[in-house]
Amino acid sequence: MEDRKLLGVGVLGALLVAVCCFTPLLVALLAAVGLSAAVGYLDFVLLPALAAFAAIAIYALARPHRRSERRAAACGGENHV
Repeated sequence: MEDRKLLGVGVLGALLVAVCCFTPLLVALLAAVGLSAAVGYLDFVLLPALAAFAAIAIYALARPHRRSERRAAACGGENHV
């Protein structure tokens, strides 16, 4: 369950950041609340956040594979099911 939760956080975060990065949704929201001066700095926050959430998703996908490799090595290289 922990792997699914980690994957969900990574995918959901990456999608949210991608929507804010590639659409004018966040720009319109900031302009509506009077913070349009911050629009110039959005790339400094959104692009690293996108990379971080993508890394979390990739880690969550690779984690079960590494766990099964360790289990196989502990059993002498054979898969005991």
